[in-house]
Amino acid sequence: MRVLEGWRAPDAAQEHLRREFLRHLAAHPDGVWRECVPGHITASTVVLDSSGSQVLLTLHHKHRLWLQLGGHCEPGDESLAAAALREATEESGIAGLRLLEDPVQIGRHRVHCHPQGSYHLDVQYVAIAPPRARHRISAESVDLRWFPVDSLPDLTDDFVRTLVACAVAAL
Repeated sequence: MRVLEGWRAPDAAQEHLRREFLRHLAAHPDGVWRECVPGHITASTVVLDSSGSQVLLTLHHKHRLWLQLGGHCEPGDESLAAAALREATEESGIAGLRLLEDPVQIGRHRVHCHPQGSYHLDVQYVAIAPPRARHRISAESVDLRWFPVDSLPDLTDDFVRTLVACAVAAL
């Protein structure tokens, strides 16, 4: 996976995860697909408004937490960046999102894609919405809202808070 091979991790913990992701991909040729049981690469995006002062989060229907947009790679995705942009566009309903070229963070979390459980190895990007962008709630979320980047909702975990801070710093 070229993007992970060339990505410069911002700290030692992220570098450790990057190497773990690369080992996973070396051991599992199907490691980017949902069908890969021990875990699979996913792509997500934190969407900022054009001023960089607001973040668009989705209230996830299963987890009941405010999260970034994203999901599984699909066969038509030419890259992880393309998967991240596709997911963000589908889930937000916003056309014309501008994706920053490099991921800002990666993360590993347990999920229930398979009866025995598995992991998402998430590569996380930042997208900037065009001025006056209007979002549309998709079937994958209960709600979708803009929040000030410095005042995230209580139902947001520390991982998303760190991701939003990384996104703002990337601008």
